[in-house]
Amino acid sequence: MSLFGQDRSFLEALSTQDRNALLAEGVRHVYEPGTVMIRERDTSAYVLVLLSGWAVVSISTERGTRLILALRGAGEVVGELATVDQGPRSATVTALGRVDAVSVSDTRFRLFLAARPHATSLIMRQLSARLRSADVERRSLASETVLQRLAARLAELAERAGRRGPDGTVLKIPLPQHDLAAAIGATREAVAKALRQLREQHVVRTGQRQVVVTDMEALLHLAQGRPPRPPAPGKKTSPGV
Repeated sequence: MSLFGQDRSFLEALSTQDRNALLAEGVRHVYEPGTVMIRERDTSAYVLVLLSGWAVVSISTERGTRLILALRGAGEVVGELATVDQGPRSATVTALGRVDAVSVSDTRFRLFLAARPHATSLIMRQLSARLRSADVERRSLASETVLQRLAARLAELAERAGRRGPDGTVLKIPLPQHDLAAAIGATREAVAKALRQLREQHVVRTGQRQVVVTDMEALLHLAQGRPPRPPAPGKKTSPGV
């Protein structure tokens, strides 16, 4: 399961000429933290090209809770599904921090794709990757424990958006416990219990809106459903990646 898109973003995969052409089609917007950029089930007709910052993609469940599907960052496109199939929005996109983006109308975006087969191929590949990720996510929810799912999420955040510090890998995308719970389909109480287990095993350290992975190898073992390897006698715990 993955919160992130492909290693290479949509904008990065475009030629400089096509990238500039796409950005010229839209209007630049700045979204403050917590702003809803796209709302689930809405019939608005535009895509957002993210230039900086992080956005959270989520859906509401039948129980009235929120499930986080993905994190999207600079260079990625959100809202493209409704543009392709011309249906209502399938998810809500919210600014996690300050987000700078370009809004392109659905008509202009479709014309852009129609004139550039390579760009169309990139969008199709992006949609396919997200569908595969959703399939893996459903399997994970059905077969993995909360601790296992949380370990996998934290490992991914550390690998994809971590900053090496003196005591380990500091997660640069500080998700509060309720968002971590929404990202693995668990309750906040279950996540708090799992985090306590990780702290007790000296795998992570937590602070005010901060998580530091202090033993990446142990975290990966837990994500795979295996117990962490005990440190060798006299060997200090690995600081992570």
